[in-house]
Amino acid sequence: MNLSSLVKKDIYILVLMMFTVPLAGEIKSFPLNETFRMSFGAPTFFFFLLLLRKMPAFLPGFLTGIVVVKFRILLDFIVQEDFDWVSSFEAHYPSFFFYFSYACFFYIAKINRFHHRPLIIGASGFVIEIVADGIELIVQYFVLETTITIAALNEIIVIAFSHSFIVLSFFNMMKLYEAQSRERQTRKQNEHMLMLISNLYEESIHLKKTLKDAENITKKTYDLYKGLDGLTNEEVNFPIEDLQRRVLNIAGEVHEIKKDNQRIFAGLSKLISDESFTDYMPIHELVNIVIKANEKYAHLLGKDIQFVCAIKGMHPNYHIYTILSIINNVVANAVEAIKETGSIIIGIDKKQDSLEFRIGDNGPGVTSRYQELIFEPGFTSKYDDAGNPSTGIGLSYVKEMVEQLQGDVTFQNGPEGKGTIFKIRLRVVHLVEKG
Repeated sequence: MNLSSLVKKDIYILVLMMFTVPLAGEIKSFPLNETFRMSFGAPTFFFFLLLLRKMPAFLPGFLTGIVVVKFRILLDFIVQEDFDWVSSFEAHYPSFFFYFSYACFFYIAKINRFHHRPLIIGASGFVIEIVADGIELIVQYFVLETTITIAALNEIIVIAFSHSFIVLSFFNMMKLYEAQSRERQTRKQNEHMLMLISNLYEESIHLKKTLKDAENITKKTYDLYKGLDGLTNEEVNFPIEDLQRRVLNIAGEVHEIKKDNQRIFAGLSKLISDESFTDYMPIHELVNIVIKANEKYAHLLGKDIQFVCAIKGMHPNYHIYTILSIINNVVANAVEAIKETGSIIIGIDKKQDSLEFRIGDNGPGVTSRYQELIFEPGFTSKYDDAGNPSTGIGLSYVKEMVEQLQGDVTFQNGPEGKGTIFKIRLRVVHLVEKG
């Protein structure tokens, strides 16, 4: 949070303090006399001072003290029939010295340094309140000639202790809530980062395949160039040298494409490595990430989809990006297939040396004429509102990735042809950390 944001926050706190403290001060008792009050104004004031970050405490102490005195005089004016300005002012203005001295001692002791040491905050608040009460009593002694007894001082000490305990309890609850909020925010950021890296990982797999294809094309083109070297112009009825030069240029251009792809692949690999918090994670956490991501995706598409997950067996930690890349593609396809409302069931089971996923939905299913094409690159049966087809590489990527891991993927329509069930089997040895 930058400096300007902290200052704005302090101003909001100050305004709220000047409204709240006078009201809390009316929940009161009079342990010494009819003018010295003990109220919830003190703990409320202490709590607000703890919330300030950049504003020096003596400023809100000064302003709050003035507002409290004016508020109490206003109440006397409203309630008392024989209201007297001088008497009311004399009765209430010592309260200004309580709040102002309280804030000054709070500022001098720099209590906000100890946000992570609650016992010091509680003890400091206890001492400061007793001292501030003493200053208010001294002012009343000289103005109103009030008397002070040992019993009353004991009561002040007890009340100051209870106030510190109340403030410390609320402050700790607030800090706990902030910590939980930060934890939730950090978890969301981590999940977003993991999904982002998973997508990069998927792209790097495609790019790696492109590198292999470019290398094969380069080799075949060069082989063709060498094969043409033994021919003569009479055998082919056109200049061999010109054809050789063209073929060699093609080989050179494909080689340049390969080098560019290598640089991109190296950058992606480094990015994935640098951003990764850990490469392996428990299966239930991985599935939770997939479910949360696709719940948001379903909401974006205006669909009401329920996700159910069942995990069986004892599982080690699995490679994050492999699992996310494969499973998220299938689940996202199920989200897209469901029309408006439906459910997606994710079943996971570990059987000896294999990990099995069963992902089912209650969408429209796959028609018989598409069943043999569903894993073909570029095939799609999904179009957007403008009639543009999707890329058709999601399931082909899944099949290719699964086969690279020596696994298999199959699908079948659900009962009565409604919905689709994908079954993916992967070898555990390819998903766990080596060694």
